[in-house]
Amino acid sequence: MPQAPVTRGEAVYMSQQFTINRRRFTALASATAIVAGAAKFAPTLQAAGKHSLRLGIQLYSLRGFEKNLDTALRHAKDLGFEQVEFYGGMLPIDASHETISEVKDKVAGLGMSISAHGVNRFGKDSTTNRKLFEFAKAAGIPTITADPDPESFANLDELVKEFNIRIAIHNHGPTTRYNKVVDVLRAIENHDVRIGACADLGHYIRSGERPTEVVRALKGRLYGVHLKDFAEMTNKTKGVILGKGHLDVAGVFAALVEVGFPADGALSLEYEENPKDPIAEIRECVTVAKNALSKLS
Repeated sequence: MPQAPVTRGEAVYMSQQFTINRRRFTALASATAIVAGAAKFAPTLQAAGKHSLRLGIQLYSLRGFEKNLDTALRHAKDLGFEQVEFYGGMLPIDASHETISEVKDKVAGLGMSISAHGVNRFGKDSTTNRKLFEFAKAAGIPTITADPDPESFANLDELVKEFNIRIAIHNHGPTTRYNKVVDVLRAIENHDVRIGACADLGHYIRSGERPTEVVRALKGRLYGVHLKDFAEMTNKTKGVILGKGHLDVAGVFAALVEVGFPADGALSLEYEENPKDPIAEIRECVTVAKNALSKLS
């Protein structure tokens, strides 16, 4: 039975797992579609000793303050984040233009920016899909974190071109359709370069994958990262402070620089434990992350 051609990203990933045989190597030589044209959209690699990584937070981490956005944003600022990734609970996609404008002003007034919004579902209804892009454009959001249905991709190809807004497919771990990094790579193959990935590193840990390898495998199509750590590389496990589980924080940041992670990419801490009072634990995560970032410069 003929072997299906592999994308370049898949080959990078698989080569970290096992030796590529001659037949697969031949396929690799011509399989560059997944990153063709990526240089037009993704930035070039950073100069040695420099980086443009900006630490942000997925506001779901502060969902205990969902009823008081001002408090949540103030916490984000006080914790030292430079950007925020919204979710529907704090900024609904059907929000009025007045509300969107007010939220943008609040974020900007605190010296932060909006990196992304998600996780959002896309389906076969092109009108519903368009409304989400119109919302993102109004909010000045460069990346929509998404869980798209397979039948939505043709429409998404059109919308990312029209709006010049990225789609970043979010993996949700074991038992979901975007479980392993190879599942994301296969989904985005032969689609517009603006359709890429938001790598939830915690869920990849749950799926038994190494975050640094995931980052490298998604080179050229990685537009978002959810910094999250888990105690075990199993489906059922506990969230922990960054670096106390299986997340090599410094290694992940070095890999992000290596692959040219976009300056406006959504690098979002997501801490899901203790939702009613997570501030002290999030602060610990920030300390770990900033110590690792300081070693890059």
